[in-house]
Amino acid sequence: MKVPSPGESITEVQIARWLKKDGDYVEKDEELCEIDSDKATLTLAAEASGLLSIKVKEGETVAVGTEVCTIDESKAGQQPAKEKKEPETEAKPAKAEKQPAKNEEPKSEKPASQPSSRQETATAAKPQDAAKGYPAGIPSVTAAKIMREKGLEESPVKGTGKDGRITKADVLELKEPAAQKQEAAELPVRGIRREKMSMLRKKVSERLVAVKQETAMLTTFNEVDMSAILNIRKQFKESFKETHGVNLGFMSFFTKAVCAALKNFPAVNAQIDGDEIVYHDYCDIGIAVSAPKGLMVPVIRSAESLSLAAIEKQVMNLAGKARDSKLSIEEMTGGTFTITNGGVFGSMLSTPIINPPQSAILGMHNIVERPVAIQGKVEVRPVMYVALSYDHRIIDGRESVSFLVNVKQMLEEPVKMLFDGKDPMKKLLNL
Repeated sequence: MKVPSPGESITEVQIARWLKKDGDYVEKDEELCEIDSDKATLTLAAEASGLLSIKVKEGETVAVGTEVCTIDESKAGQQPAKEKKEPETEAKPAKAEKQPAKNEEPKSEKPASQPSSRQETATAAKPQDAAKGYPAGIPSVTAAKIMREKGLEESPVKGTGKDGRITKADVLELKEPAAQKQEAAELPVRGIRREKMSMLRKKVSERLVAVKQETAMLTTFNEVDMSAILNIRKQFKESFKETHGVNLGFMSFFTKAVCAALKNFPAVNAQIDGDEIVYHDYCDIGIAVSAPKGLMVPVIRSAESLSLAAIEKQVMNLAGKARDSKLSIEEMTGGTFTITNGGVFGSMLSTPIINPPQSAILGMHNIVERPVAIQGKVEVRPVMYVALSYDHRIIDGRESVSFLVNVKQMLEEPVKMLFDGKDPMKKLLNL
C-alpha cells in the first residue's frame, strides 16, 4: 500500500501513528495508520484482509506514493488463533524445611568475651584531660548546648581543643543534618525531552512568520456589553436545545453579526491576489479550533445564509472533527474571514494573527463583570473586549474601526442582525 495524495500541493507526509502492529491480522477497510500533512491529518485504510507488514516507522517523513506497508492476502480468512498458555504450576519443595518447635526458643549466641569487672569497663573509657579532668572528645558546655539545639551527635564532630576536646568552633563548622537533607530535597529535577515537530506544526509556524513579514498588520479594539446576548441565552437555552439538539452558544451570535458587518464593509471580506483585490459576495467564516496536533481553522460555508441553530451544529461538528484529527483539506480551505475565541482559555485581551490569504480576523475574549457608565450612572455589566487584526494594505483605519463598531452594535442589539445591521424601525419604514 502506498501513501495517497492528500492534495495537489502536498508532496510529502509524515507517518504520525500506526494503529496496528507489524504482523497483525487486519480486515479490509480497517484503519491502519494516521498520516500528517502540512494541512491536515488523514488515515490509511486497509485495501484487503490479511497479515500486515509495516515498511515505514512512526515519525518518518516520506514522499507521496511511497510504499508504507504490505498485506498478505493469502492469509485472508485465516486469522491466527491466540496461543493457549498452559497454567503454570508452582514446583513444590522436595523437602519441607524443619520448623522450630512451638515452645522452642531460638538460641542466642553469647559474646566471645565480656568485661569481668567495673575496672575492665573503665579501661575502655576515653583518656582523661589531666589538667581539667574532661574526657577527650567530650564537648564543652557551650558546644554541648549548640549540639542539642542542632540535633548533632558527638561522633561526627571532631574535636580540635586540648586533648581532642570539642569546642564551640568545632560545632559551628558543621551543618545540621536536617539542613543537609532539606538542601538535597530542594534540588530541582532538570530533565529535557525532544519531540520532532509535526508537519502541521511546521506549516503553521511558517505561515505565522510569513504573515508578520508580508502584511501590514494592525489591531483595533473595542468592548461589547454582553447583557442582551446573555439574557437571550438564559431565556431560551432549554427550549433551543430541545428544538434543535444543540446548545445556544456565543459563536453563532458573533458569526451572524460578522456576516452582517462584512456586507456593510466588503473590504474586510476581501483579499489581495498579486496586484488585484478579490472581493467576495459570500461569507465563508473560519472558526479557529485548538486541536491536539495544533491550531486548525475549519470553515463554515455561506454562513450569512445559515440560522443560529445551523451555525451551532456546524461548529460542533467541525470542532469534533478537529479534536479527532478527521478534518479534510476541503473543510479547512477557502475561508474569507476568521473568528478566534481565546476567552474559552481565560484570555482578557490579545492581538490575533491574520489567517492568510485573508485580510482580517476577529478575536473574542472572556466575559468579565465591569463597572460602566450608563446614562450618567455606574452599573456593573458583563463586558467582553474584542479585537480586529487587519491588513492595512487593503483595509483603511476608518473601515476597520467602523466594522468593529458595527459588530459591537449588533451584539448589543441582537435584533439588528435580522435586518442586516440596520435599524428595525427604519427598515420597516423603508428609510
